[in-house]
Amino acid sequence: MHPVSRSFSREQRLLSPRQFKLVFDSPSGRVSGGQVLLLVRQNDLEHPRLGLVIGKKNVKLSVERNRIKRQIRESFRHHQGQIGNWDVVVIARKGVAEQQNPELAKHFGKLWKRLGHMKPANPIPDPESKISDA
Repeated sequence: MHPVSRSFSREQRLLSPRQFKLVFDSPSGRVSGGQVLLLVRQNDLEHPRLGLVIGKKNVKLSVERNRIKRQIRESFRHHQGQIGNWDVVVIARKGVAEQQNPELAKHFGKLWKRLGHMKPANPIPDPESKISDA
């Protein structure tokens, strides 16, 4: 077993629009938590990856959007060992900016725990397992 790293490197992030699109188009599950929604999709990696959607429409001030993103990333970094191999997209809703940092940390701690208990709904098909009868 690998020791759990508490880093948040490029490997732990959803970076490309294609990676986000995969989660949006075919989520394996959802975890709703008041002012945030987590869309999740199982990945074939050994670790979870995080993507954030904190829109201007729902969080007006850039300083608030950045604070929320920092808090979510920090919480993810501390809890990634219990999450499993999920691609997670966090979508902020109206009202999330009113939460203070300790409230956000506690709230996301609970969401990561719920996510850690989720079972994959549909396993990722292994491209090598496709055998044609031709």
